[in-house]
Amino acid sequence: MQLKKNARRGAARMGGSLAAATCALLGPGAPATVIAQELTPWDIDTALLYYGESDGRVRDFSLNAIASKELREDSFLNLTLAYDSLTGASPTGAMPSTTPQTFTRPSGNGSYTVVPGDTPLDDTFLDTRTALSASWKWPLARLATVDVGASVSDEYDYTHTGLNASIARDFNNRNTTLSFGLAVANDTIDPVGGSPVPLSLMLGEGDLSNKRGDQSKDVFDFLVGVTQVLSRHAIVQVNYSLSESDGYLTDPYKILSVVDPLTGLPASGPPGSGLDRFVYESRPDTRDKQSLFGLFKRDFNGDVFDVSYRYMTDDWGIDSHTIDLHYRWQLDGGKYLQPHLRFYSQNAADFYETVLLDGQPLPPFASADYRLGDFDAVTLGIKFGRETRRGELSSRLEIYQQTGEPKPGSRFGALAGLDLYPDLSAVIGQVSYKFGR
Repeated sequence: MQLKKNARRGAARMGGSLAAATCALLGPGAPATVIAQELTPWDIDTALLYYGESDGRVRDFSLNAIASKELREDSFLNLTLAYDSLTGASPTGAMPSTTPQTFTRPSGNGSYTVVPGDTPLDDTFLDTRTALSASWKWPLARLATVDVGASVSDEYDYTHTGLNASIARDFNNRNTTLSFGLAVANDTIDPVGGSPVPLSLMLGEGDLSNKRGDQSKDVFDFLVGVTQVLSRHAIVQVNYSLSESDGYLTDPYKILSVVDPLTGLPASGPPGSGLDRFVYESRPDTRDKQSLFGLFKRDFNGDVFDVSYRYMTDDWGIDSHTIDLHYRWQLDGGKYLQPHLRFYSQNAADFYETVLLDGQPLPPFASADYRLGDFDAVTLGIKFGRETRRGELSSRLEIYQQTGEPKPGSRFGALAGLDLYPDLSAVIGQVSYKFGR
């Protein structure tokens, strides 16, 4: 229940993403001349997705369905259901060693041993997630629309609830749309075995004296955006978003290795435990993130090209850059082919540490989670779709490759010949069917 938690929560947790979804891509408002008796039936989008990482790591099977219906003139109801099943092995944050290493499982009721040279993985990673959301969009005036929504999701050790609202106003003969969005969320974390005291030692089986009860955090998101029609064939969009998180932001399943500052070998753990010295990570209890996003989309006689760029910075010291490109080739017979290329790069958080040194004072915050490290990633994929009698059927296949670097100065002693930040590759496959209008 640990890898991809925060990553998926970023995407799966609906608070921030719904704010973006409800106001980031609001194009020019719908025409006000829809005839009441021509209200559309339900539009339903379904998707089955597989995500699998290399080396037997995380695998995710997810099913998503989005249903949309015009309830009355220019008033739309949207319902979303998502179900995820995650299995595999999760990196703990501990570093490989030239000697065998034994770890206590998160529940405290078992242990496992990692052979020399291998990256420590907890193979009990298993979770399911069910998420529901609903939103209602209606015209506030002839040139303005309002969208309000709510979301809830539940996992074995995590519960989320959220509310969001946005407003969009058209100007300049509907060629310019200005949007504002807000979202608030409360998440409760109830880790297996309890939430460990930050930077406390990993203890032996059955000893939960360093564990506490459940934790919580609050998230506030704000977004402002403008969409501009440049011509009959091109639009541009610019968004600014702010996200503020407050509460328990530490991953309760991540640990750090404590090693001898000369030899690089693991330091001794609690007496009689049979463990080396590992401590649970500690992160600040607040995080402010700011993002600037730009999108350009152009139609070329039926083919569509779009490119986007996102810059994110936060008060943890992370800066990231994302470039995303798609080109949709329209083929005969209602078919299309769409290549996809995505580049991502980020630097490490201020408190990112590959290992901690025995005998040195513990810092207030430290994490060896590779998602907070310095890394680059590339996604390359292709999507094929075709019209059917009742909708559209499409399939997508993508390859993800990530390379990173440990903190400078970490390769010393026994650590010098080990892979402290192994490359990660993953395969993503998806089949989607849209039916309705």
